[in-house]
Amino acid sequence: MANRNTGGRKVKFTIEKAMTQAMGVFARNPQKTFNYKQMSKQLLLNDQRDRDMVNNALQNLLNQGLIEKVDRGRYKMVPRAGYVNGTIDMTYHGYAFLKSEEIEQDVFIARSNLGRAMDGDLVKVHILPRKKNDPRLSGEVIEIVERARETFVGIVEVSRNYAFLLPDSAKMPFDIFIPTEKLKGAKHGQKAVAKITDWPEKVKNPFGEVVDILGYPGENETEMHSILAEFELPYKFPKDVEETAGKISAKISQEEIKKRRDVRNIPTFTIDPADAKDFDDALSLKKLKNGNYEVGIHIADVSFYVEKDSIIDSEGYDRGTSIYLVDRVVPMLPEKLSNNLCSLRPNEDKLCFSVIVEVTPAAKVVNEWFGRTVINSDRRFDYDEAQQIIESGEGDMKEEVLIFHDLATRLREKRYKEGSINFERDEVKFHLDEEGRPLGVYFKIQKESNHLIEEFMLLANRRVAEYASRGGKYEKEIHPQELRSARKQGKTFVYRIHDLPDAEKLESFTHFIRKFGYEINTGDNQRVAASMNRVLNSVKGKKEQHVIENMALRAMAKARYSTKNVGHYGLAFKDYAHFTSPIRRYPDLMVHRLLAFYLDGGDSKKASKYERRCDHASEMERRAVEAERASIKYKQVEFMQDKVGQEFEGVISGLTDWGIYTEIVENKCEGMISLQSLMDDFYEFDEDEYKIIGRQSGKEFEIGAPIKIEVINANLSKRQLDFKMVEDNENNGKNSG
Repeated sequence: MANRNTGGRKVKFTIEKAMTQAMGVFARNPQKTFNYKQMSKQLLLNDQRDRDMVNNALQNLLNQGLIEKVDRGRYKMVPRAGYVNGTIDMTYHGYAFLKSEEIEQDVFIARSNLGRAMDGDLVKVHILPRKKNDPRLSGEVIEIVERARETFVGIVEVSRNYAFLLPDSAKMPFDIFIPTEKLKGAKHGQKAVAKITDWPEKVKNPFGEVVDILGYPGENETEMHSILAEFELPYKFPKDVEETAGKISAKISQEEIKKRRDVRNIPTFTIDPADAKDFDDALSLKKLKNGNYEVGIHIADVSFYVEKDSIIDSEGYDRGTSIYLVDRVVPMLPEKLSNNLCSLRPNEDKLCFSVIVEVTPAAKVVNEWFGRTVINSDRRFDYDEAQQIIESGEGDMKEEVLIFHDLATRLREKRYKEGSINFERDEVKFHLDEEGRPLGVYFKIQKESNHLIEEFMLLANRRVAEYASRGGKYEKEIHPQELRSARKQGKTFVYRIHDLPDAEKLESFTHFIRKFGYEINTGDNQRVAASMNRVLNSVKGKKEQHVIENMALRAMAKARYSTKNVGHYGLAFKDYAHFTSPIRRYPDLMVHRLLAFYLDGGDSKKASKYERRCDHASEMERRAVEAERASIKYKQVEFMQDKVGQEFEGVISGLTDWGIYTEIVENKCEGMISLQSLMDDFYEFDEDEYKIIGRQSGKEFEIGAPIKIEVINANLSKRQLDFKMVEDNENNGKNSG
């Protein structure tokens, strides 16, 4: 047996002692995972023989069911039977998992143990005794603490004396019973929104009533409203909100103008998409005698028109954000505000909240000012018009546009040099006919004109956040040695934060991209960012581009709003906020109000109140993003309906126990090849290797591999494409033997 040197005397280190001491470490750290090297470090073991013994001890503890394997070579303590609170994550197969902050491992919940719990519900679960040879942690729902939702979208089926709503979502396993008197005029076969009103004991299905009729399936208006209702998002404004907005005066008084910095005589322009109606940001440029530039970043002063706690403000808070579906924008604010009063249209006096900075020709900020202004935009550019000036050097306001382009290029280069990650991706767009049917797919590509606007919006957002984090002081007012102290006195603010990437997800991503010959340097945050940028640049134009970009995004933490300023990892900013889009994002409106309050000398606001508001805004943003993706998926399936039977070149984009997800190269439409449809072998998903492998042939399918498919079904109601593999294609799979 190996000997361990402890305090100058030799102590025989047995496997029994290794097991006992390892269990002590697990008991003190019940939520942490350890591999044998980490456990050896905890036990202060350096000798390789001792470390090998620890490895054997971990295997013995695993065999005894005292610890569990959570990843390759990583273990954690098995939770004792008890109760855990968490959120239900329903699968499309009827079973679910409990996501809980109380334990690291997800808890498997069989369909028979779900009771009446539904997707997203906050529940209390009883942890069941572990079954022999079953590595999963299992549980049973014993209490529904809070329902995630009470309204559902589905198809109405009407019988003589009663009706049911058959929910669209596969994650809602119960049909809703609706008495005929509560149909509200809904007809058989229509899509509707139903609200659960009761669920009597010993009754299988919940009772409900129709609260809105959406129309017949397949109609564009019906389907877009269905998507919004599915994510509990609004598709119309309450009448009283519209009426209140209609009464707001468009007239700007001379008294109000006198309170503001007047920049109407400085060359000013906007750059937006060609079809945009809400122009919420403008740029102005003035040459200074010292050779520097005075750059004005002017943002619509929504807070002037939307009174705090008013009916319009409450509606904006509830919505949280504008929603961008394939064929429409569902605005956060009524059209009178978003497209009229607050839209910085050319040749009209407009009220703004501005960040005005003095920058050198090298784009270094040497001075700054924040405050309310009045502007008058000279020109409205769309992105293509501005791009033409950048490329040709000719056009309206060419001098200003070209100077801004040069400054933006310098800001962008500096940002990447400091560790900002370039997650720039082409957006999927559709050519639609008058009925909303997709005629074609195209990709919106970011160009220099987009970058021009982006860099100055980032600059404004960053400067405002830095001001708040310094306790409401300008940088020039603080001696560099006092900066740390100023940050400790930072005032309550709404930051846009992006935490460090999850170490295990980053490790999995690194392991995955090595298959394609790419590498991530995980030495430190800046090296991770630099190597991530190299990978993202290297994959552009290659078949694996979209897959690797998606995997990279999944490895990152999700950006969100918070009063706790942990910085923005993706942008490599210590301080960052959203200030530049108050027409379409409620957090920006909160930032405007807080900034104005602090500029007037106000004391720091109560953080807990704003943290709750941040959580709500983050949740509404998440729903809006999911709705946008659902609308894109719907249009992709609709676009592919007349292509059933056609063959396409694809690339494998995802692997699961039940299928091979494949993205068509030419249009980025994704569908699935069911493993059951592969008749030449029995195929299994190897989770460790992240491959699907044929049991007899050894044929492998892995993410990023080229594959030829045939479209066999386009299911609009499920927003799902089904593919089959084209036979005798040499590219489809490779033999591992």
